[in-house]
Amino acid sequence: MLAGKYVDMLTKKSVIRELSEYAVARGREIGYENVFDYTLGNPSVPVPESFNNSIIRLIGEKSPMDLHGYSQSLGIAEVRTAVAESLNRRFGMNYTMDHIFMTSGAAGAIAHAVRLVCEPNDEVITFAPFFPEYIPYITHAGVELKVVKPSLTDFQINFEAFEEMINERTMAVLVNTPNNPSGIVYSEATIKKLSKILLDKSREYGHIIYLISDEPYREIVFDGKSQPYPAKYYDATITCYSFSKSLSVPGERIGYVAVNPACPDACKMIVMCGQISRGIGHNCPSSIIQWAVSENLSVTADMSVYEKNMNLLYDELTNLGFEVVRPSGTFYIFPKALEEDSVAFCKKGCKYDFIGVPADSFGCPGYFRLAYCIETEKVERSLEALRRFVKENY
Repeated sequence: MLAGKYVDMLTKKSVIRELSEYAVARGREIGYENVFDYTLGNPSVPVPESFNNSIIRLIGEKSPMDLHGYSQSLGIAEVRTAVAESLNRRFGMNYTMDHIFMTSGAAGAIAHAVRLVCEPNDEVITFAPFFPEYIPYITHAGVELKVVKPSLTDFQINFEAFEEMINERTMAVLVNTPNNPSGIVYSEATIKKLSKILLDKSREYGHIIYLISDEPYREIVFDGKSQPYPAKYYDATITCYSFSKSLSVPGERIGYVAVNPACPDACKMIVMCGQISRGIGHNCPSSIIQWAVSENLSVTADMSVYEKNMNLLYDELTNLGFEVVRPSGTFYIFPKALEEDSVAFCKKGCKYDFIGVPADSFGCPGYFRLAYCIETEKVERSLEALRRFVKENY
């Protein structure tokens, strides 16, 4: 007999993946260059040359065992040290290698973080709009995910609804800033207010409520600004990071968990991650990629194209009458659909080969997401399809 919960999941496939597969199939018919596919958050800018050079040099200099053998269960010690030192330089922290655990991307990091601090039937709270894969990440650990309804005016945290939801079963709060799908960066004021509530509620309930901070878009911030580092504001923060976006290497599946040194039992938590890996199979990410990222912690891909693409879409969407909060980062924009049913709206868009993702699964019915990590030339060509779509239907 097949496992029931996974059989059930076959009827609940990711809408992002389904629409992406449709776009690829449509591309085989008319040429993918003519399909304006805004479905998948797959970085489109080239990998930094220094990263490729690191790979080439490492192959020539290091032994096959160093490059292709299993790493230590917590990650390569020198790499963990380099990550810690980079975070300290950038954010004024005091991490050591004992506070860093290397993972297979941010997904692997979140899988570890939840299991670090939650037992089955505990609760984790997150904020809409949210990345829908949080649901299996959390629930498959036997933990209940509760979602705070969004603040539609600015997509900052809806604190009134949050304070009504938090309770003695809440063991962690999961935030994603810069945010997928809204593109919003939580302000320093938002992070400070969240931190105070978590501290007060931890005292009230007699146990730590951890902050799990999902930060794969940390480096993609617009208007010359930066993302406040949540761990600076709350001691019990578990930072989950991926290099997928900053270095344009999503296929390499590399990231880390960083536990704030001020968090009680921080070093013990990192050792525990090694044991969690034994149970979920996320152990020992690629050794050669660990080495390569350790040499490229101070560089990123050239992500200026994302801001350019965002401005093109934001200007056109607002000119066409869409309600949209201007993104502060990431490579997503999150307009309100021109009808109540965003699924129907996006299906109509497909007829014009303009393919976005309805946001029901993101916790925001009536909205849709565009992932504009595509070539600027294609964004520019897509605007005419968007205009025709809107003119002929609305």
